[in-house]
Amino acid sequence: MNAKQAKYPQLRFKDFTDPWEQRKVGELYKVTRGQVLATSKTTPEKVGKNQYPVYSSQTKNDGLMGYYSDYLFDTAITWTTDGANAGTVNFRPGKFYSTNVNGVLLSADGLANKAMAENLNRSAWKWVSHVGNPKLMNNVMSEISVMIPVNLSEQEKISKFLMMIDNTITLHQRKLAKLKELKQGYLQKMFPKNGSKFPQLRFAGFADAWKERKLESFTLLITKQTGFDYSATIKPALVNKSEGNVYPFIQNKNFSGFKINMNTDFYIPIEVANKFPRITLDQPSLLVTISGNIGNVGLYNSDEKAFVGGAVGICKLNNLIEGEFILYELESDFGQRQFKRSTKSSSHANITVEMIKNIDILIPKNELEQKKIGSFFKQLDDTIALHQRKLEKLQELKKGYLQKMFC
Repeated sequence: MNAKQAKYPQLRFKDFTDPWEQRKVGELYKVTRGQVLATSKTTPEKVGKNQYPVYSSQTKNDGLMGYYSDYLFDTAITWTTDGANAGTVNFRPGKFYSTNVNGVLLSADGLANKAMAENLNRSAWKWVSHVGNPKLMNNVMSEISVMIPVNLSEQEKISKFLMMIDNTITLHQRKLAKLKELKQGYLQKMFPKNGSKFPQLRFAGFADAWKERKLESFTLLITKQTGFDYSATIKPALVNKSEGNVYPFIQNKNFSGFKINMNTDFYIPIEVANKFPRITLDQPSLLVTISGNIGNVGLYNSDEKAFVGGAVGICKLNNLIEGEFILYELESDFGQRQFKRSTKSSSHANITVEMIKNIDILIPKNELEQKKIGSFFKQLDDTIALHQRKLEKLQELKKGYLQKMFC
């Protein structure tokens, strides 16, 4: 892109055709800094005199540290001056307090707006010094050049548009957080706890006490990989999955909490996997990471076969238990306690097959209750995943607009 093209963004609001100008931050704003404030003087929520937001360098809640009884600034742009998040720029509407690890840009001409903050945030990180503690000091920020719309009305339109997107993103984030919180509440109530064999919350028609068994009693086989030559793995670039001659290769890194990410990096030729039937997944199986990042659990319940890496324990389930049920029980408070108790050993850096066999499981006498519980949580997880994808799409949409709406 040549200098002339750079003066015009790719996407603009109607009626704006003037070229953008390149200006230094120090020419547009009064560049200042926040002041020291002890966390103990703030409150997490608005309480009494503490009505003004306090922003610091933290990443959670967009840097919101709490609330205080006084403010330093009224509508400005802040950026993190020190630490891992140095160079992060935010628009702060209304009256607020900023700590000393934030720089502050003030404008009496309306240039402290959302559009300008987002514009700066796209490039400020390039100016961060990484000698020792990362820093972006006031004098450096003052010298940063940005392309800006000359017409303040254009800035205002961009600001309103971006704030609308941000508000929608925030709404989806709150929905997602509430769904996750709802799931945690159900996990606590729909599985027994504190030594009881009766869950606090049940589906209608079920009243019997749950029975306790070892995990081993619900499996056909508990094993791990041994004697496999890793040179037999092949990378995705060499795979034509439509030919059906390979199985996905599940490794420790494919796990995140209680999920298995099947976007695997490696595959196993079927003729190689057939030599190791014990570690080829051909039925519902509970998988446990047993070395490295130990203790992650996932359910493999696909009609397609898969092959398992050496850092993963395999529990091939029998027909006495529902896979979804046991997965969510292990995610519950009861399951987590049993799992940690059974696999705790000061002499082992890894989880052994024997440890997995001895995990205690509480199970309803009625198989239908198992199915209902497993199905309920599976549906809840699917809803959470749907909202997560919507949120990610919105975030990608905003990223695309930022690329096209600024020079």
